Amino acid sequence: MESTRKITARLSHLKDNDRSFDLEFWQQAGAEAIFAAAWQMVLDMLLMRGENVDQFRLQRSIENLERRQR
Repeated sequence: MESTRKITARLSHLKDNDRSFDLEFWQQAGAEAIFAAAWQMVLDMLLMRGENVDQFRLQRSIENLERRQR
């Protein structure tokens, strides 16, 4: 099954930009898309700094649990 990708664009002068297009776009995209885009920006920034992006995962497995001494 081939997925289709929707591309949305708007051309305007910077002085006429009231952010309404951006707000409408992200509201339609939803919370999951907003989070995915924000996380991708974090990874892109780390790559630009030359850092290993594998270290910056959201989930990490627990290696060791120890009971506190009372």
